[in-house]
Amino acid sequence: MKAARVTVSDRASAGIYEDKGGPEIERVFRDCWKEDCTMVSRVIPDERENISRTLCILADEERCHLILTTGGTGPALRDVTPEATMDVVDKEMPGFGEAQRMISFATVPTAILSRATAGVRGRTLIINLPGNPKAIAECLPPLVPAIREALRHLAE
Repeated sequence: MKAARVTVSDRASAGIYEDKGGPEIERVFRDCWKEDCTMVSRVIPDERENISRTLCILADEERCHLILTTGGTGPALRDVTPEATMDVVDKEMPGFGEAQRMISFATVPTAILSRATAGVRGRTLIINLPGNPKAIAECLPPLVPAIREALRHLAE
């Protein structure tokens, strides 16, 4: 399997601070997935067209089965990851975002500010995850069974 992790952050992409979300996605995913997986990594700024282009390249050219994004899902003006995701998917899969908000809301009431979503482009599943590494560790493991099932259907 081939997966990608995409960190969407102006500051991390400019080298102002270290990307912590992307490595956390990879760590948590590898702990949960267990099977062999090649992981492609990208760190890009909060620019809608660039995010969309990156998702298309990873899905269409790199042939990633799964793309996990981190960052850009809040209410700030520069937070455009969900919009960029919706620009490129064929089918929306809103349950992934809904599940993440439910998981996090119990401990962080501001989790309802997240606009994370998911969708399918061709045979690629794209999921927006939170930008906070602690939230990634909390939200990603419960999604793995649904990720497995979605990828099984997409491979048919």
